[in-house]
Amino acid sequence: MNVRRHDPERRSRIIDACLDVVAEVGVAGVSHRKIAAAADVPLGSMTYHFDGIDQILYEAFTRFAQAASSQFEARMSAAGTAQEARQAVADLIVTDTLSTQRELVLMQELYTLAARIPSFRSITSAWMAASRAALEMHFDPATARLLDATIEGLSLHRALDTEPHDPQVALDAIDRILATADRKAHRP
Repeated sequence: MNVRRHDPERRSRIIDACLDVVAEVGVAGVSHRKIAAAADVPLGSMTYHFDGIDQILYEAFTRFAQAASSQFEARMSAAGTAQEARQAVADLIVTDTLSTQRELVLMQELYTLAARIPSFRSITSAWMAASRAALEMHFDPATARLLDATIEGLSLHRALDTEPHDPQVALDAIDRILATADRKAHRP
């Protein structure tokens, strides 16, 4: 008699394993076999739970983006004053965003997919919208957009540069954006 194993977390493990495989070999190296091995599930589980590799990738990158958005939102929610919000943005740049090589690789792989396959842009678009919404807890929409781009750009520079980064650079960039926003807000 063949006893069916009950494994309610299998689908979730496959999604997590997909991110691990992408971080290790890139999207181009991903296969059902590699993901199944990383998740420690039978190969047949892949087609049982997912329509194809694109669905697994989509759900995995959605999970990755949502986790990053949650961290971003938590950081901005914890800020109670304008000074704390300024420091929260700096902390996002200096310590939170792309803090590991894994996160850097996953973000770049997602961006490459989004550049090539329009359906993956919904993930990056939702991620950017969530980041801006978190920033808008403390800043107007135009300033939030500029800060979001600055966070992403300086985080990417920090992650890819071979020289250590001075945290003051992030604070200077934030201060320049906020000073410009303040001047615009007070124009007659």
